[in-house]
Amino acid sequence: MPVEPPPTPWQLEAHVTEPGEDLVGVGADLEPGTILAAYRLGLFPMGVGPNGRPPVGWWSPDPRGVLPLDLLRVSRSLRRSCSRFVVRIDTAFSQVLDACADPGRDGRWITREVSSAYQRLHELGWAHSVECWRGGALVGGLYGVAIGGLFAGESMFHRETDASKVALVHLVELLRADGADDRLLDVQWRTDHLASLGVVDVPREEYLRRLRRALALPLPQRFR
Repeated sequence: MPVEPPPTPWQLEAHVTEPGEDLVGVGADLEPGTILAAYRLGLFPMGVGPNGRPPVGWWSPDPRGVLPLDLLRVSRSLRRSCSRFVVRIDTAFSQVLDACADPGRDGRWITREVSSAYQRLHELGWAHSVECWRGGALVGGLYGVAIGGLFAGESMFHRETDASKVALVHLVELLRADGADDRLLDVQWRTDHLASLGVVDVPREEYLRRLRRALALPLPQRFR
C-alpha cells in the first residue's frame, strides 16, 4: 500500500479563481505531501516559466479533460496494435519518466525538479507507470498518480506507432476490471488527439464532484 508522507504546510484551494481560468496559484513546493494534497483538491503542478520552469503553478483547468472508462474508443487498427506489445506495470517507472521528460520533445514541461518529485511519489507507492515493450525494449508508456479511485494521467510517450495508445487501453482495462463505477481517469486538458480516444470536457465543478466520489473508493488492486 502507498505510504502517506508528512502533510503539506501550505494551504491549497481550488475555488480561488474565476470560471474558465486554469491557473489557481503559484508557489509552495513539490514535496510529496504537497502534491498529494493538491490532487485531492483537484489541482496539479506545472511550472509557469518557459518549458515548465519555476515558479511552480497549481492548475485546475476549467473545463477539465477526463476519459470516461466506458467511452474509450479503440479502433480496429489500435486493437490490432494491442497484440504487438507486452504491457507491464511499474517495471521501468524511471525510464518512462525520463522519456516523457525528454528535452527534445515539443511542448516539454517536465523539469528535473518535477521528475524528482514524481520519482519520490513512485517510491512511496503513489505514482505508477504503464509500459509497452517489444523485443525487450521499452517503446512507449504513460505515468500518473493513483489516489483511491482517481488516476491522474501526467504524460505519455511512444517510440513505435500506437505504443502510448496501447498503454492507455491497458490502463482503462485495469481500472474497469476493478469496478468502473465512479472511478475517474483525469487527463488534465482535452486535445484533439485525446478526443479521438474518447476524452471529453467537464466543467470544473462537475470534475470536483466526481473527484470527491472517486477519492472515497479503494485503490485498484494492481496499484496496492
